[in-house]
Parts: sequence; structure tokens; C-alpha cells
Amino acid sequence: MSEWTDAQEQRLRALIDGAQEDCAGRFAQLERIESENFERVLAAMQAQRVGVQHFQATTGYGYDDIGRDALERVFAQAFGAQDALVRPQFVSGTHALAVCLFGLLRPGDQLLSAVGMPYDTMDEVIGISRASDGSLAEMGVGYAQVELTGAGEIDLPAVCDAITDRTRVVMIQRSRGYAWRPALTVGQIGEAARAIHARKPDAIVMVDNCYGEFVDVQEPTHVGADVMVGSLIKNAGGGLAPTGGYIAGRHDLIERIACRLTSPGIGREVGSYAYGYQPFYQGFFFAPHVVCQAVKTAVLAAAVFSRLGFTVHPGVDDARSDIIQALRLETPERLIAFCEGIQMASPVDSFALPEPWAMPGYQDQVIMAAGTFVSGASIELSADAPMREPFAVYMQGGLTLSHGRAGIASAVRRMADKGLLTI
Repeated sequence: MSEWTDAQEQRLRALIDGAQEDCAGRFAQLERIESENFERVLAAMQAQRVGVQHFQATTGYGYDDIGRDALERVFAQAFGAQDALVRPQFVSGTHALAVCLFGLLRPGDQLLSAVGMPYDTMDEVIGISRASDGSLAEMGVGYAQVELTGAGEIDLPAVCDAITDRTRVVMIQRSRGYAWRPALTVGQIGEAARAIHARKPDAIVMVDNCYGEFVDVQEPTHVGADVMVGSLIKNAGGGLAPTGGYIAGRHDLIERIACRLTSPGIGREVGSYAYGYQPFYQGFFFAPHVVCQAVKTAVLAAAVFSRLGFTVHPGVDDARSDIIQALRLETPERLIAFCEGIQMASPVDSFALPEPWAMPGYQDQVIMAAGTFVSGASIELSADAPMREPFAVYMQGGLTLSHGRAGIASAVRRMADKGLLTI
């Protein structure tokens, strides 16, 4: 990167300072959400009598692992669910979602997506457009989807009409993924759950809750979702969980899913972790604050890039239901430069520049910037995008607003150095 003059740096600082002033009212709202969520997490830890004995490592089968079992009760209580699986054995959010689906669906059942095409990595899990060994389609599970309305909302009449006797699971993806649409609010998910259950009482409403935890004061399981799924290297891990995922919901469904995580007859009774559970407890304790910092970073990015003339989604004052900020950059050169700038502001691997590549599970080449302490953790400041029109980048995370500011400034500098914007 070329050396910037004092005048250039002053203009950049003025741009970001002015944008942050625009965010003051929104930041105050986010802090109130943080406070309410923190009180709920603290109450759950106290009610479940978390003690230092729960932090200990376990090995082997993990029978009677009190740290694991208490952690699951904490998650269940904080998320308003009957039960939860919280396990380091989940390698990603996609893995947790796959385990959930394979646990709930059987040959002859139908999976219905209420949000159109789900996130890219779910394509091969379900077997929608690409053949994949071990997919739901290969197992004889049918699939259908109902597109969102033009406003990006669930088309409830169409979803209810699409439900058949075979429909076992209706899947709702809360976050936007790589789509230019709003994240679904908890209120919208609750309304959908009520309508789906009225149409077919035994249908299971499953929510992909990745990127959504603690952005609002309730979670989907508070408002009628039967089961929800997330990753611990996103919101719920608070930046400290080193791996893992969770599934929370009805007790009978969690028991069924646990038999797919391990094996029938064993279920949730096994599963050790030789490194100890302290980072999972501590990360969950920090999660409401860290999520607030991440959402503040997203709001600030919207304000800065709006001032620079770019189309952003959501806007500064728009309702939010995930931590993701979409910025429409219009050209591949701007998209790459933005991600390079985020990487250059990272505490880890700041010297490495990201490049688009054929990442497993994605249809298009993907560029990812993530110089993170936990590899690939998108609650830490990161940005990624598929290399396709309109070349929108999806920025998320930020353990602190200070790092968020630094990352935004670095992205602007990198784009300006390449002659792709003027400040």
C-alpha cells in the first residue's frame, strides 16, 4: 500500500467520524438489546449453577460429562428451548444443519424451504442441483422450495399451499446468505411458525440461525420454531469458542438428532472434549457484547459506504436480524480490493492477500478475507463474496468496534490506492 499524506488521512478520518455520528441513535438501540440479552445469558448460567468443575477436560467416551451437559442446559435456557446439543464435534454450521436434517428426515419425507434457494453449501447436502454422495436426495427425501416475495419476506400463503402430507420439515434461513435480501426478523419467523403449524401441526419448523444469535432480544425458539441451528465460531461462541456448533429446540427432536450425531442407541450420552469447556462458557457469556460490537461495525460500514455513493443493505436505520452488511461494489476489482483491505487490517495473516478460488460447496469462485484468531471465525472481522454480479461483498463480525473502524478504513484505503474510489 502506498504511503498516504496527512491530508488524505484527515479526509478519511473525517469520513469515518462523520459516519459514526450518523450512527449514534442506532448504537444506543443496539446497546439496549445487548443489555437484555446479557441478563438472559447470566441468568441461565446462574440457574444452571455453573462452577469451575464444569470447565474440566474429558477424554474417551465422555460418559457423565458434567461440563458438556451443563453447557447444553445453559444454551437451552438462554434460547428459550426445551433442550440443546452444544458440541465441539460439529465442524461447521453446515455440518450442524446437515446432522439436524438427517436426524429429522426419513426416506419418503419432503423438505420444504420457505426462503427459496438456501445458502450455497446446503445445495449438496440436500441434493438440489448437484449430485452428491450421501445427500438427502440420494436417501429418498423429496425437496421443494417457495420463493420469497419481492420484498424479501416469506410468502406464507404460498408456503402453506406447498405443504403436503409428505412435508416433514419446513426450513427457514434467517440470514441473507449470499442473497441481496433482508435477514428475516424473529417476528417474521414466529408468524411463519404459527401459520405452518396451523396448516400441518406435525410439521417441524427448522431455522438456520447462523449469524442471527443475540441480534434481537429473542431467538426463533422463543417464538415457535421447533428447532434452530447455529455455529459456535459465529455469534454464539463470542469469539472465544475454538470450534463447534449447537442445535436447540424440542426435547424429542434433540434426542432424535443426537442419534444421528453419534449413533442410534448411544445418542447424546457420549462425546468428550480433551481441551476443556471454559472457552465455550466464556464465549457464550461474552456473546451478547461481541454481537453488539459486530452489529455496530456493520452499521458503521453502511454509513461510510453510503457516504461514498454505494448501495448498501441494510441501511443505517434499517431493522437488522443478522450481523451481515452487504455492500454492492459493482465490479470484481472493487470486490477484491475491499477484501484485500479487510485482510490487511487483520491481527493474523495481515501480510497475506486473499484471492478468489473454487471453494468446496460453492457454485462460483469465492473470495474470503479472514485474518482471525479462530480459523474462519466470522464473528471476527471478515468479509467474503461469490465472484458474480452484482459483485456484492458480505462483511460480518468485529470483536470490537475499534477493529471494525480500522477494517473499514483499510478497505477504503485499498480501494482508493487502486483508483477504484475517491474520498
